[in-house]
Amino acid sequence: MVSQNLGSETNIKLPFSFILFSLVALITSQIILLVNGQLMSDGIFRIPAIWSAAHLLILGWALMVAMGAMYQLVPVAFLTNIWNEKFGFFQFGVTAVGITSFAATLYWSPQNAVIPGILTLVGILMFLFQMLMTLRLQTKPNILTAFVGTAFVCLLLTISLGITLIYCLKTGHGSQYYQAFFKSHLLLGLAGWFTLLIFGFSYKMAPMFALAHGFPMVQARFVYSIYVAGLILTAISFFNENNWLLKVGFFLLLVGFSTFSWHISIIVKKRLKKKLDKPFSFALVAILFGNIVHFAALLLLFSSHFSENIAPLVYSYILLWIILSIIGYLYKIVPFLWWTHKYSKEIGKNRVPTLKEMMNEKLVPPVFSIFIVAVIIVFIALLLKIPMLFNVGQFILSIVLIIIAFSIFRVLKK
Repeated sequence: MVSQNLGSETNIKLPFSFILFSLVALITSQIILLVNGQLMSDGIFRIPAIWSAAHLLILGWALMVAMGAMYQLVPVAFLTNIWNEKFGFFQFGVTAVGITSFAATLYWSPQNAVIPGILTLVGILMFLFQMLMTLRLQTKPNILTAFVGTAFVCLLLTISLGITLIYCLKTGHGSQYYQAFFKSHLLLGLAGWFTLLIFGFSYKMAPMFALAHGFPMVQARFVYSIYVAGLILTAISFFNENNWLLKVGFFLLLVGFSTFSWHISIIVKKRLKKKLDKPFSFALVAILFGNIVHFAALLLLFSSHFSENIAPLVYSYILLWIILSIIGYLYKIVPFLWWTHKYSKEIGKNRVPTLKEMMNEKLVPPVFSIFIVAVIIVFIALLLKIPMLFNVGQFILSIVLIIIAFSIFRVLKK
């Protein structure tokens, strides 16, 4: 069983630097998507504005918030201190400048994005080095180490492939492999880095938020083995263009994700907490959506419309699985971190707010539900290529994400 130790000595300013930057990137990405929504609704995705918004959402928001969360959660999950906090602040600065300049260059002059891309890569490599040195201090590796370590490898490969794509665009070299590079870039970034990372930390946070005890962990080994095998086979199929290998890879990804879903349900059933917190409940709903998208992608692979309909599925995978998971957990993590930092030493001396008072959970069901509905509207609009429907869905989604961002900002005023 996973240890439930909650102790950590990480300087609160370090994870919050990443989290606050990510919220600004989230808001900016939504503004860009609103302005350029017409192009996406027409089925046009590979244009500078969409590249910029996508990378702000994935790198600026999801990656940076994941980094910030890991600076706090790695000491908790692996019972070891961060290797060098000063190096962490320097890494934040390099990565923030890299992502900002990279997104801006993609928008205005994508052919010149190599140097900002390399700067972003340097920042990510610094983060990977920080985490590698931290995990070396771990006394006893466990299955969480395998998930997180493999996620790091996928992140490195994702960024390297991204730089390779820019190099191909600029020079024309390796253009025959451009599609394979691009597909692998998406696969390893979304299903590799983010999914494996969420898998790994869900095994820590799900028992913690549900107060679960006495659950088995053997299923996690099957989740890891099957899902990673699916990633490898799928990536290979992109280069040798073997359709059956691609189908086997997608099937293994589905089986691995379904096994994870089943395992989390076992853990939640072992809980002592009768009523789950609302943000955590939506993080569990995100697992259901992730499973549905994996199943739909496999079915679509057996049809003749895979290439023209995969983009809406990728969109829903990012929003309904990755982003919804991150937001659900973030609504629990941020209040806990800020409360611990500001009020833990005041207990017994002065009146302090409760954790529930740090975040307005009454806001969660309507806002998160509207988020889900808006994503489904955008998905349908992309699938059927209905511009007006896309504009309505994207506008609602952008407003909801901005509300979510500001509600997290407000925690810091309490």
